[in-house]
Amino acid sequence: MKLAPSERTLIVQPLPGIGDMIWHLPHIHAIARTTSEGLIDLLAKPRSRADQLLGTDPTIRRILWLERDSSRHSGLTGTIRLVTLLRQARYQRVWILHDSARYALVARLAGIPERIGYGFGAQGFWLKGPTRLPRQHRRAHPIAKADALLELYDVARTDDDGHLHLDPQHRERIQHRFAHLPQPWITLGIGSSESWKQWGERNFAELAIKIVQRGWGLPVLIGGGPREAALANSIANQVQAAGANLLNGVDLTVAETAALISCSRFYIGNDTGFLNVAAALGIHALGLFGSSPPLSHSPFIHVLLPDGEQSCDYSSRNMAGISVDAVLRRAAILLAD
Repeated sequence: MKLAPSERTLIVQPLPGIGDMIWHLPHIHAIARTTSEGLIDLLAKPRSRADQLLGTDPTIRRILWLERDSSRHSGLTGTIRLVTLLRQARYQRVWILHDSARYALVARLAGIPERIGYGFGAQGFWLKGPTRLPRQHRRAHPIAKADALLELYDVARTDDDGHLHLDPQHRERIQHRFAHLPQPWITLGIGSSESWKQWGERNFAELAIKIVQRGWGLPVLIGGGPREAALANSIANQVQAAGANLLNGVDLTVAETAALISCSRFYIGNDTGFLNVAAALGIHALGLFGSSPPLSHSPFIHVLLPDGEQSCDYSSRNMAGISVDAVLRRAAILLAD
């Protein structure tokens, strides 16, 4: 089904994480090309940090916050507020990259005439148009569902659609701030949204020490902010006690962290949002997957599984099965290439 160009288009992407937002970059950019101006508005949750990551994206007119955690858009009163917000913008078309029927109903109440979504369950009642995803996609990965939806509407994607557009000023500030440090930089993503995705303090400390000993570059610790501060400090103390040096960057903002990643030679880390950020910036990233399904959407993500394993999923819980030596061997091959 081919769509005519739309005037004002909204994309609803309510999954909360940084990685969730990066996963949908190709779809955002592709959908923007279906509009007459090449621009879309984005409705997202604050935890996605869309303002810091996508604030200078040339295809995004503005970012609207879906504030359910603060209760602003929760319950009946919150739904009315959300309907009012969307009605004021007078959107012609909305793409709902989520299964929830709530967002389709809100779009209907807001008077948006063209409502496109997955169409599973009750959501299908509030969409406008005959096209729905086949039932077998219901439990598919969010990337696969969004891919399938765009294919239904003949929305073409390009290899560049997954590229993250950074604010060049952030990159310049990072380069100036850390100009005194030797390069290249090897970023280590020590953060994890769940404890069972965490590779561990000792492993990262040993890895950082050996990176320095092998002359690959300066290890740079990045994470999810202050909650990783104690972990980063402990790793830094161990590395410095071994006579090596590193940069502890866990106190940077998300935008600054992305800029720091963009300046690095290579990325190694847990399965987190910043792994996806690195790939979206064109930085080759070695992802440590011992407790979650490996990602395959980007050629810049290189998967490392526990020693001897051929696959893993959320029930595996085997980050301990990934040895430091295995990480070093795989990283050496990738760095040589």
